[in-house]
Amino acid sequence: MAFEIYKPRSERMEKVPIISISKSSIVLNNVARQKIGRNKIELAYDRDTKTLRIKPAEEGGLEMRKTKVFGKGFFNYFGISKKGKYEARYDPGENALYATLH
Repeated sequence: MAFEIYKPRSERMEKVPIISISKSSIVLNNVARQKIGRNKIELAYDRDTKTLRIKPAEEGGLEMRKTKVFGKGFFNYFGISKKGKYEARYDPGENALYATLH
């Protein structure tokens, strides 16, 4: 017999930044918001790798309201139609979150 050990959720891995994309908005979980550390953000997209970048904006940018950024114009501009939850990678050197929309 091959036994598997049950590990409760609270003992799971370190919490990771998650970015949720809906039809008209981007929602950042608490970990992602803490990494960014600001309410003004800059959105960028790499069409070749289908990677979304979120980083704090020094000037301008989009306003994050609580956990949500309204990004319908951003989605339309880049032709993004993907929806769902995506694990993000934080790059401390760039102070940015990267999520591949596969």
